[in-house]
Amino acid sequence: MPVKIISTKQRVTAFLEGEIDHHTAAALRLEIDEAIGRNKPKTLKLDFADVTFMDSSGIGLVMGRFRTIQPLGGKLIVSNLSPQVYRIMQLAGLEKIAKISKREDVNNAENK
Repeated sequence: MPVKIISTKQRVTAFLEGEIDHHTAAALRLEIDEAIGRNKPKTLKLDFADVTFMDSSGIGLVMGRFRTIQPLGGKLIVSNLSPQVYRIMQLAGLEKIAKISKREDVNNAENK
């Protein structure tokens, strides 16, 4: 699964695409964690705009990245979720550990 990562001292943004499942999650974790280790950012943003499928491995990916960024005093943002994936993340309780937003939430914020 491809992932594009843009890193600065303050923020690492991972643009995820395709399917997130058991087979692809491990490679994603490795790439994102390497970027966190190199930059030690205050914010990690996971952008799900181009994700076409996600199973429970996606929830594990988010939870694990929270555990990686938390000791650095950082925060986690999960953005551009489809309505279905947003609902899954809500049901999993991820709003307690990350700021999550649906695609239309991001678009509405940009239009204000």
